Amino acid sequence: MRSIQLIFLLGVLFFSALSSANEVLFTEIDEDIVNPDRGFYYPYTTSTSAFEPLVLSDLVSRRENAYTPFQATYQVKSSIALRHYVLDSYVNVDQLQSSFLSQIQTDFDTARAAGVRLILRFSYTITPNPGSCSAGFICPPYGDAPKARVLSHISQLAPLLSANSDVILGLQQGFIGTWGENYYTDYFGDASVNDQGYLTNQNWNDRNEVVAALLQALPVTRMLQLRYPQAKQRYLLGPDAALSSPGMSSNQSFDQTDQARLGFHNDCFLASEDDFGTFADYGNDASPVSSGNSLLLKDYAKNDGAFTLVGGETCSDAFSPQNNCESDSGRAIEELESNHYSYLNSDYNNLVNNDWAEGMCLEEIKRRLGYRLVLTRADVPSQVNSGQALTLKIELTNTGFAAPVNPRQLWLVMRNKQSNAETRYLLDGQNTDPQRWLAGSSQQIIASPVMQGLTAGSYSLWLHLIDSSNNEQILNRAEFSIRFANEGTWESSTGYNNLMATVEIGGETVENDDGDILRFLPAIISRSNK
Repeated sequence: MRSIQLIFLLGVLFFSALSSANEVLFTEIDEDIVNPDRGFYYPYTTSTSAFEPLVLSDLVSRRENAYTPFQATYQVKSSIALRHYVLDSYVNVDQLQSSFLSQIQTDFDTARAAGVRLILRFSYTITPNPGSCSAGFICPPYGDAPKARVLSHISQLAPLLSANSDVILGLQQGFIGTWGENYYTDYFGDASVNDQGYLTNQNWNDRNEVVAALLQALPVTRMLQLRYPQAKQRYLLGPDAALSSPGMSSNQSFDQTDQARLGFHNDCFLASEDDFGTFADYGNDASPVSSGNSLLLKDYAKNDGAFTLVGGETCSDAFSPQNNCESDSGRAIEELESNHYSYLNSDYNNLVNNDWAEGMCLEEIKRRLGYRLVLTRADVPSQVNSGQALTLKIELTNTGFAAPVNPRQLWLVMRNKQSNAETRYLLDGQNTDPQRWLAGSSQQIIASPVMQGLTAGSYSLWLHLIDSSNNEQILNRAEFSIRFANEGTWESSTGYNNLMATVEIGGETVENDDGDILRFLPAIISRSNK
C-alpha cells in the first residue's frame, strides 16, 4: 500500500510540474488569404440556348493561381464564382427539361471537385431591347417571364438547391427583369420612365411571392440576396413599410428566419449617391415615390449587412473621386467596411477597380473582403488526464469587412505526436459560433472539451473551422475550411490551424486494492506492475 501511495505522490509531483499553461502569442501575416465565401469572384454566365458548363481546370486555376481579370491592372485569386443561368429558352415554357437540370447538377459537382463556392443567379434575359423609348437604350418588351412561370421554375430548381448547399455561397434573387435585377420588367411593375415610374402594392406583393418561393427553395443554412434594401422592408412588413423601418438586432441574427436570411447585392457600388437606384424609394399605392431619402435605406442596409451576405460589383466610374480609395473625398474602404461586403466582381467595372489599384487600397480590399480571422493569443494547459476537461482560452480578431455568414462549427483536433492518431472534439462554449465573430470585433473563446478516448502521450492541438452542410460532403476538404491569417499555423493538407502548443495527456482513472481512486502516469503504472 505504501509503495502505491509513493508512486501516486510521484505522479502528482510530475503532473504539478506540467500543469502550468502554455501561453502562445501569434503573428499576423499580411497576405490575402484564399478562404471560402469571400474575396473577388469570377463571373461565369451561360444561357440555356447555348449552354457552356463550368470547367474544372479553370476553377482550380483561378483559386490556386493569381490571374489578371478583363482590362485589369491587378491580379487576384478566386475561391468563389458567380454562376448566372440565363433561362432564355424558357421564357415561354413552363417545364424545365431534365437535361438542363442535369447540367446544373454537373456544374455543382464541378465546383465541389474544384473546392469553389458558387453565387447563383437565374434570369430570363441579359440583352437590353434598344429602341426609341424614354430610357433610350433599354425599352419594353424587356423579355422576362410572368409570375406563374417564375414560381413554377423555382419549384423545379428547389431539389437541386437543397441537394447542393455545400457548394452554394448564396443565391441572388434574380428572375425578375433584365439581368435579373428587378427593374426593367414586363410583369412585376415597371418603375422606370418607360412606364408607371413606381411600384404598386400589387407589384410588391407579386415580387414578395417570388422572394418567399426562393427562401423556401433554398436550404435554411443559406441566404438570399435582394437587389434593393427596400425590397427587404416590403417583404417583411408589406407594401406600406416605411423607409424608416428598423433593421434587425443582433439577437435576431443568424437564426434562419426570413429576416436573418435576406441580404443584399449591390451591382452599382459607389456609382452615384444612391448607387443608380439601389437605395431609391420605389413607392406604393399611397405614395408613388419620394426623393432624398436614400440615407434611410443606406442605414438599413448597413445595419442588416452586419449579419447577412452582402456583395456586388462596381458599374461606373462616373462617381469619382467618391468611389476612389479613402482620402479627402474617396469612400471605397469606408463604404465596403460599413456595408460589410463579403465579395466583389473581379471582372467589372475595372475602371473603378483599377483606380483602387492605382490608389494603393486594392491590396487592403483584397485582404478584408468578407472575414479575416487573426489569432492573437491562446492559453492551453500543459497537462490533463484522459477523461478530464481541457480548458482552452483563445483570443482572435476579425479585421475583415464582414462576418463568416454561413454556418460553421469549431472543432479541436488532438493529434498524438508519436502515432499521428487524431481525436476530434466539437467546441461548445463561450464565443464558439464563428458566424458571430462580427467584423471589427475581438473574441475570447473559452471551451472545456472532455478528453475522452485519448491514450496517454504528447498531443499537438489544432483548430478546424468546418462546414458540415449537405451530409458533411466537404467536411474534410481543406479548400472549404477557414484559414486564420497567422504565420506558421496553416496545414494545407488538412485545413487545420495549428495552436502551436503541446499537451501531455496522463493515464486513465484506476482503482487500487483498497478501493481508492487514483490517477497514474502510464510509465509509473508500468513500474508498479513489475
